[in-house]
Amino acid sequence: MKLCVRIVALEGAETLLVGADRKKAFPVVGSSVDLLNIRQKAEHNRYLERLNSLLHRKLNLRQTPSANVSSATPSVNLANNSRIYVPTNPRGAELLPPGIINASSDLYLRRLWGNPSEDLVLKPKYLLVLTVGYRQKDVIDAVVSKFSENFSFLLFHYDGKTSEWDQFEWSKRAIHLLDVILYVRNSDNEISFFSFILFFNWFFFQFTHDSGMFIIYIAVSFRWFAKRFLHPDILAAYDYIFIWDEDLGVEHFNAEEYLKLVRKYGLEISQPALEENNALTWLLTRRRTDVEIHKETQERPGWCRDPHLPPCAGFVEIMAPVFSRNAWRCVWHMIQNDLVHGWGLDLALQRCVEPAHEKIGVVDAQWIIHMVLPSLGDQVRTRCKEEWTEFRIRMEEAEKEFHSSSV
Repeated sequence: MKLCVRIVALEGAETLLVGADRKKAFPVVGSSVDLLNIRQKAEHNRYLERLNSLLHRKLNLRQTPSANVSSATPSVNLANNSRIYVPTNPRGAELLPPGIINASSDLYLRRLWGNPSEDLVLKPKYLLVLTVGYRQKDVIDAVVSKFSENFSFLLFHYDGKTSEWDQFEWSKRAIHLLDVILYVRNSDNEISFFSFILFFNWFFFQFTHDSGMFIIYIAVSFRWFAKRFLHPDILAAYDYIFIWDEDLGVEHFNAEEYLKLVRKYGLEISQPALEENNALTWLLTRRRTDVEIHKETQERPGWCRDPHLPPCAGFVEIMAPVFSRNAWRCVWHMIQNDLVHGWGLDLALQRCVEPAHEKIGVVDAQWIIHMVLPSLGDQVRTRCKEEWTEFRIRMEEAEKEFHSSSV
């Protein structure tokens, strides 16, 4: 597909061009622009300016002309107190006074009018994140009912339906985000992939082609969501983040009571225990009736090379994890940008807390039921398994590279 860009440049304005291939020139009103060259020159000049300023500040000298600094680099008058460069500021904000920097955000809903200090009657301390489809509305409503007003709600919709949720009072204070990934199969059994990100309360898609009938599949890609919309700096206001699937029964669960136990036992990463049924995969997540929480188990023979490592300890399933703020910051950085399903990530969570076998656990006194609602087709499941293998390989290679470079 050919991309055409039409640019209207104002006199004195700096124009930034973004394209799929920055090495190619785009036609701009009868001329061409080398995007890569422009960016390299601009970055080079900024680097020289900042380096020159920093050196002279350290030496406490006025800047003097130097043959080592490009004449195109703006000079800095250190006698001018308006000049600011703070290398300890967040990257990209070195030219700002530290007092104006606001490095984090939140998901609180605010008004478009009035005094900003009066926008929020309540600032929730916790966040519940759910991936949902409208067919499971009753299940989701039951889940949300177990979470108090101390929680913000963020719903990732994979079926394009959001306004239908207005029947629930809690939905009006929730944040709704749409992602529709379309698997399109044509008459030759070929599959194409399309992705739409919508922040609106409606969705319309029409697909026609001369070659015949197309079948459209809609699939969930929650880890894709998490990497792009759950950055730790956006979630900095929340002490704990619940990231749950949509097929969980919560009759025996209460979020506030759950968090009391999490704090009592010092858990940084946790999950509610699972009532045993045919959907139980890992013995560590199985509910016990004689304890409030547990942190280890005896798995099947050959499953654990170390009793303090997953899946015998330091492990929760990615189905219903709960993260502290600090733990999520580490986990978010471990999520791979191109691996959308996140299989295998739960076996690596123990890398984000120390000691993992003490700070990761399963809460038995507040338990849930995995209802096993089918959502993965054969092709999607195949990709999940391939991503699991790929993630494991990347982790092993990253460890080898680190240890070899530190010798």
